[in-house]
Amino acid sequence: MRYPYVLAASLLLLTACAEPASATVPPPAQSEGGSDLTGAVDEDAFMALHALREDEAPPARGERIDIEGRAAYLSLPEGAGPFPVVIVIHEWWGLNSHIQHWADRLAADGYAALAVDLYGGQVATEPEGAMALMRAVDEAEATATLQAAAVYLRTNARVDATKMASIGWCFGGGWSLRAALSIDGLDAAVMYYGHPITDPAQLASLQAPLLGIFGNEDESIPPAAVDEFEAALTTAGANFETLRYDAPHAFANPSSAHYAHDAASDAWEHVESFLAQHLR
Repeated sequence: MRYPYVLAASLLLLTACAEPASATVPPPAQSEGGSDLTGAVDEDAFMALHALREDEAPPARGERIDIEGRAAYLSLPEGAGPFPVVIVIHEWWGLNSHIQHWADRLAADGYAALAVDLYGGQVATEPEGAMALMRAVDEAEATATLQAAAVYLRTNARVDATKMASIGWCFGGGWSLRAALSIDGLDAAVMYYGHPITDPAQLASLQAPLLGIFGNEDESIPPAAVDEFEAALTTAGANFETLRYDAPHAFANPSSAHYAHDAASDAWEHVESFLAQHLR
């Protein structure tokens, strides 16, 4: 199967999924008909929304590093910093080779990309294992991991970040929103179909501009849930933009066998413009 990240021969690299456990930042609101982990569907239906790719990601260009005892993957652009940076938050499979490849793609676009690991070094290869890892995430520890990543990026001599964003998909998408609520001075956040927070009071501290990307055919986060999220963001006075595609859950997942090329490519063009606007 042709690796869908490669949109042209000159492009190096591309996209991720699963839902977050609530954060010590505001916990995610429960959706009627489902848990706060799986949105509007039960766990069996949520697992059915995901399928792991069978092809391999291109070879890694970055390096595995340790941040205060926590594993991460760092990919840097060519040349000397400082660089604008992006914290990359994996989907529900964990920090696998596809997420490392996504960090490499961001590095090719000129960003220092740090892919964090919220699963403590574990990576799932089948849905039941991914669900177990997602359910086991400790909210306080995950928040501490994100905050430690931000400190590292701002103080490491190779990076010396002056502008910083977060990006994630599903599980990572929800945590990208929570990163924007827990990391002081974050300049932008991108969430691909992450579990939304729908309480305006919990969103009141959101200072970073937010780009939310959703699928109209997503059974876990249906359009009505996105409507509610948008209303809460508006009430909270947030700076946000949402994009909606006629596509299912996980349509832009780097590790997904359900990758939808056209929707994912259009969404990525918007992400590129959004990051350039707020980080360059």
